[in-house]
Amino acid sequence: MNKYRLTLIGLVLSIFIYFTSTFLELNLFQQFVSLLNSIQELKLEGIVIPFIIFSVFVIYDIRQRIKKVKMENAKQNIYKAMLSSSHHILNNFIYQMDLFKITAEDTPGFDSKVLAFYEDIISDASDQIDSLSNLTSIDEFSIRSSVMRS
Repeated sequence: MNKYRLTLIGLVLSIFIYFTSTFLELNLFQQFVSLLNSIQELKLEGIVIPFIIFSVFVIYDIRQRIKKVKMENAKQNIYKAMLSSSHHILNNFIYQMDLFKITAEDTPGFDSKVLAFYEDIISDASDQIDSLSNLTSIDEFSIRSSVMRS
């Protein structure tokens, strides 16, 4: 149905104009012809067709831009939802890994360098998640570079 939205709008508008002009006894065709005659008298007939062609392309360009903006907004919303879900999963993982850390700290003779390495890994992962969460432009280069910086 969305494919024919403009056709339906044109049909409804045409029917509305037809019934309005019939009910109010307006002679729109005569008025249109009069308008064309006045354009011809002003010697503007050479401008009308190029203006109509230009207008059609302007309208088409505007529609394309609107579609592109909607698509980008949809992409951004999907990215944010995916990032939020990933953030939740990784935070749960980090909290569960804290149990292993507590166990390792309570185990006599456990290498403290391994615990320090664990802390670095957790810190790096958190920094990368935060970096991804704060992106301003969502494209492949920005995503990759934000993860590489952290």
